[in-house]
Amino acid sequence: MAEATEAVAGEAAPARSKGKLLIIVAALLVLAGGGGGYFFFFVAKKDKAEHVEAEKKAVAFLDIKDMMIGISPDNAQATISGPRMMKLHVALEIADAKELPAIQALQPRIEDIFMVYLREMRPVDLQGSAAILRLKDELLRRVNLAVQPKKIEAVLIKELLVQ
Repeated sequence: MAEATEAVAGEAAPARSKGKLLIIVAALLVLAGGGGGYFFFFVAKKDKAEHVEAEKKAVAFLDIKDMMIGISPDNAQATISGPRMMKLHVALEIADAKELPAIQALQPRIEDIFMVYLREMRPVDLQGSAAILRLKDELLRRVNLAVQPKKIEAVLIKELLVQ
């Protein structure tokens, strides 16, 4: 009879541990599903709302008048072709349209900074796409110094002609 009691107890013990294991697994699945549902329904909507709010800001563009600039000639070009000219037309991208009037008031300062920098350019400095990207980066850096604490997002080249 003792053997029968041990056999029954031996069979009951694994059944209880399997039951506990199933309960623990079920609880973990419920918690994981709840966490995933919370993230899907609440956190994702907050991120979308912040993204939409960031996009709502109206972007403004300020055209800088065409500039005709006499640029420095290359050493060899100075005697052959005479003076070199560059025509440049740019637009400034402003992230917040509310700042447009304040930046328009600084337009003479912006044109002056561009003129001083571009006057020392040489035709070699403007050859190739990498040179144009460097020019845009340098103009952006200089215009942001001129309009501090306002910020210009990009300098967009509308026309660039070197003769």
